[in-house]
Amino acid sequence: MWNGWGMGHGLGGGLWMVLLWLVPIALVIWAIQASGRRGAPPSGPTKTALDILDEEYARGRLSREEYLQKREDLRRG
Repeated sequence: MWNGWGMGHGLGGGLWMVLLWLVPIALVIWAIQASGRRGAPPSGPTKTALDILDEEYARGRLSREEYLQKREDLRRG
């Protein structure tokens, strides 16, 4: 007597078995890719220390002497 709980009864049983494995695997792959994207550095040009120093001097936050000394320190080091 058949009660419908056997394995491989037509296309429906096989399809559910594939989905049972495919969906969790796809979710794991998606989670790994999504977490990798969050840690990626922003794209575009990055400022160097000299760029930042130039901006600070241009804004008037450094005197000429401070600017020249810091610029020389950065170039040496």
